[in-house]
Amino acid sequence: MTNDLLNLLQEKTQLPSKVIENIINLLNEGCTIPFIARYRKDLTNNASDEALRAFEEVYSYSQKLLSRKEEIISILKEKNFLNDKVLSQLNEATTLQAVEDIYTPFKDKKSSRTSKAIENGLEPLANIIQSLKYTKEEVSQKAKQFLNKEVTSCEDAITGAKDIIAQRYADDFKSKEIIRKLISNWGTIEIKEGKEFQKDGLYSSFIEKEEKIKYIKSHRTLAILRAVNEKQLAIKVNIDEKHILENIKKYKIPSWANTSKEIVFDGFKDGLKRLLLSSLKREALTTLKEKASSEAIELFGKNLKELLQTAPLVNQVILGVDPGHKTGCKLAVIDEDGLYLDSTVIYPTKPKEDFINSSKVVCSLIEKYNITAIAIGNGTASRETADFIATLIKEKNLDINYAIVSEIGASVYSASKIAQKEYPNLDVTIRGAISIAARLRDPMAALVKIDPKSLGIGQYQHDVNQKELALKLENTTIDLVNKVGVDLNSASYKLLSFVSGITEKLAVNIVEHREKIGKFTSKEELLKVKGIGAKAYEQAVGFLRIKDGKSILDNTAIHPEDYEITKNLQKNYKIEDIKDAQIQTIADELGSSLLKLKDIIEELKKPGFDIRENFNQVRFASDVTSIEDLKEGFVLSGIVRNITDFGAFVDVGLKNDALLHISQISNKRISHPSEVLSINQNLEKVKVLSVDLEKQRVSLSLKN
Repeated sequence: MTNDLLNLLQEKTQLPSKVIENIINLLNEGCTIPFIARYRKDLTNNASDEALRAFEEVYSYSQKLLSRKEEIISILKEKNFLNDKVLSQLNEATTLQAVEDIYTPFKDKKSSRTSKAIENGLEPLANIIQSLKYTKEEVSQKAKQFLNKEVTSCEDAITGAKDIIAQRYADDFKSKEIIRKLISNWGTIEIKEGKEFQKDGLYSSFIEKEEKIKYIKSHRTLAILRAVNEKQLAIKVNIDEKHILENIKKYKIPSWANTSKEIVFDGFKDGLKRLLLSSLKREALTTLKEKASSEAIELFGKNLKELLQTAPLVNQVILGVDPGHKTGCKLAVIDEDGLYLDSTVIYPTKPKEDFINSSKVVCSLIEKYNITAIAIGNGTASRETADFIATLIKEKNLDINYAIVSEIGASVYSASKIAQKEYPNLDVTIRGAISIAARLRDPMAALVKIDPKSLGIGQYQHDVNQKELALKLENTTIDLVNKVGVDLNSASYKLLSFVSGITEKLAVNIVEHREKIGKFTSKEELLKVKGIGAKAYEQAVGFLRIKDGKSILDNTAIHPEDYEITKNLQKNYKIEDIKDAQIQTIADELGSSLLKLKDIIEELKKPGFDIRENFNQVRFASDVTSIEDLKEGFVLSGIVRNITDFGAFVDVGLKNDALLHISQISNKRISHPSEVLSINQNLEKVKVLSVDLEKQRVSLSLKN
């Protein structure tokens, strides 16, 4: 690693040089972020996976920045344009944008008018004018020296020289940065009707508005830009040009100048209006979109993390119910390990309302498989199905709980290649019921099989940078899966593929090996799986769990490389009796670091511990069966399904989720819904503000 790169990383991350070197060395050795965060804490100052991801981004950007600097310096050297001033400017630049701004004056590409003026030999005249040593009359006299076949008059010569001056102003990176900041801080976006504007359409409230760029919210930016793409809205960036021109006169032209300053000012003014402002206004829109996209992606990642860390329902046999009307309710039973047991269809809802036979079927399944929980999808006929199940539990006095589960994405999973591979002989609808049951049993294990973009979380997902979104969601999933840990004997190949060091191909090999041997009894057996070498084993093994393995250590996050320290600890100390004040002394005695020993002790205290929170059952108001039953002022319970910049969507047992606007979330002013709410949070009392039967929309409030 070069000193330039090290210095740049220190400046951008504020990390000690040794820590930076350690992280880069680990990454170059093929270590994953989860592995470094969990098992190399001593080398990283205990950096979290989020901090390491951020470092990785800065590292990648810094490499691109230095590479581009070297490339430009090489080009300028070759063309004899490089001098100490330009070199110093490039060395001081800390962004790719700044580097490109410095390089712009030296690019061959100019406006056609500038190129023509240079070809006609008018650069020396531009220099004479910009020297501000000559009066306008003297400039006109000197212009005669530059007349030729292409330039036939003094006016033409001066006009051509002004074109060169205009280009010089537009290319000046300091001027460019000043105006860029002015647009960012003081610019506005003017919104008008587009060619295909619909008066009563989705974007009717946007028109005839002028919004300050600095304060426009990301969700609003994405909505406006989508409308522009659909030609429903037209936008224009505005800035106070008069103020900029006054500053040009004040700061770009010396006060002592009383000669050709008018010609110079005309050139600068032309450079501003014709060349610079148009490009910087386009750039401002691009920057605005990138900022909005980045914020939306961050929110998407946060929502996904909260969704995936929903607590599992362990040691339960679960009946999954995919509600329906004409086609009936599809039932599927899975055991404690998520294995499929049985399926059927019942018709307790309209039009059949066959309560008697439906009750018999459900009771029979409960008795046969000792079912202890029921998961009901929240789609069509969910409310009626939930009422049927609730009545059945009460009438039969069943010791069983039920919960309403979001079924968004279940149909996507049902028809996916993963589902076809897992359940090749089952109907698509039954696979959906299995997915609903699996979401209650272990949301993370079930949801990783579905494209996160199909889970109904986030906002404007199709309008953001798709490559960055995919990377964010993948990294979010990887980090959480490894924090939680994965059961080696029950995990699907898809879940295993998110484990540190395990590719999808290796994950398939693990499942195939497991099917041959029945189950893994120790982590060491992983080395017998085809394709898993020492490096993959090192990166993966700590994040895998075996519940009933040969050793208790197989059901912990303790890495095999630390088994000797662990065994010595167990041999010499009673884990429950170790005090915090003793740990450093014990660490020194065992040749371990303090951080490592703390982790080992925590794991030994709680083998198999799951970091996800305890499961909460959702309870809905029993008197609400459809949107028609709702009235303003009703108090309901619900669960947060999605969070956006402008509010949250709450499942209150209807077909469509209700909107809880940001203004109705708290009595105190909040800047974002996530300050108060989280995905899958239970809301015990939420008040109905309004009901729109025509649009099938419900608005809610949490205010007192």
